[in-house]
Amino acid sequence: MPTSAPIHIEFLLTSPHHTRPFAADARFRPDGRPKPVVVFVHGFKGFKDWGHFNVLADYFAAHGFVFVKLNLSHNGVVPGGSGDLEDMEAFGRNNFSLELNDLGTLLDYLTNPGSSVLPAAEVDLGRIYLIGHSRGGGIVLLKAAEDARVTAVATWAAISSVNPRWPEPVMQQWQQSGVQYIENARTKQQMPLYYQLVEDYYANQPRLDIAANVRDKLRQPLLILHGDQDETLPVQMAHELKSYQPAAELGVVPGAGHMFGGKHPWEEDQLPELAQLIADKTIAFFRGLPAIT
Repeated sequence: MPTSAPIHIEFLLTSPHHTRPFAADARFRPDGRPKPVVVFVHGFKGFKDWGHFNVLADYFAAHGFVFVKLNLSHNGVVPGGSGDLEDMEAFGRNNFSLELNDLGTLLDYLTNPGSSVLPAAEVDLGRIYLIGHSRGGGIVLLKAAEDARVTAVATWAAISSVNPRWPEPVMQQWQQSGVQYIENARTKQQMPLYYQLVEDYYANQPRLDIAANVRDKLRQPLLILHGDQDETLPVQMAHELKSYQPAAELGVVPGAGHMFGGKHPWEEDQLPELAQLIADKTIAFFRGLPAIT
């Protein structure tokens, strides 16, 4: 394991799809050798510096990866702001297409040697691995299915569908009013969801169909990890993903909830035990991939 101190680089991204800048950061231990690039995508109501995610980034960096994470542009975090969810209007305007495009913007940035702040000698762009948590798990699956630059995928407590599946009376009221509100249990914020989320789904359904894309287009190695005590997304979703891609490696983690022991804020410099377990499983999965020739 490298003994040099980790480097932490922050950068801003701009998208051709909207006017809202969004932040990303990378952590790695410089040794002059090209390292696989792991891109981590947070979930719904998540952000790149949530809870133990910075400790997670350092952990992957210590194990020989360049670990990159981003704030999806409309997650509610403002560059230069508090670092937490504060722009509720942006949050309400988020949708799945925006998130997919944001991830594509980051991949464009990383693979363009003229724009990336990452030292070329430290990154192996032939090994770009995606990790997605929760809703981010669905996003990385969809991105991998459409982008050959991705060479492997891991999902942690992932959704198996992005179809907005609220009861019909809720859907009717949502359409009529144009907005519904959900509470953030952590902050007690009333967070808007505008009906455009549904409209975007139906306007882009082939691109956003996780089942069809994983079944018919995903060619990269896939690791699916999910806790058997997930209180947010039932473990059945992991089995559904496995059914879409029987060649995938499935790991059900006993006793693990949706955040694998993490919480926000996270004051310790060590990972939660279950979060370290899935990190180790993911690192072993990535290291076990066949060499690219």
